[in-house]
Amino acid sequence: MKEKVNKTNAARLLDKAKIAYELIPYEVDEHDLAATHVAAQLEENIEQVFKTLVLHGDRNGHFVCVIPGDHEVDLKLAAKASGNKKADLIPMKELLPVTGYIRGGCSPIGMKKAFPTFIHDSCLQFEYIFISAGVRGLQIRLKPEDLIGYVRATVCPLIG
Repeated sequence: MKEKVNKTNAARLLDKAKIAYELIPYEVDEHDLAATHVAAQLEENIEQVFKTLVLHGDRNGHFVCVIPGDHEVDLKLAAKASGNKKADLIPMKELLPVTGYIRGGCSPIGMKKAFPTFIHDSCLQFEYIFISAGVRGLQIRLKPEDLIGYVRATVCPLIG
């Protein structure tokens, strides 16, 4: 018997928007919250397991970058994409107050505010990608086009 997975706010928002997705649970390791660990748990290609990063630009404030899990965001590319001269990742202590999410469970869907969102262009190579469902231990599998449309993401290069 499959264990029942509790729906997260992100999943409920996708339901409301009538977007097809699948919730995929995985084993959480509190000492390894890296996307590479998540991909290994899911037995999926790390290039399809995307992580959600929140940045702050010098001109336009907070924005979100969604990138393949084994890469670092290129701050220059992120700043350029978001119309800033420079940008930095927000301090970890600001993540929960700004987004409503914790590290290792930050979803681009259902943040406290709809921030401008940018997704790395490699997402379009895949039929589906994985993003956090908004809690540690749960991923959402969905079509990249559905995510892009829902969060009104700009598709662009974000990794060097």
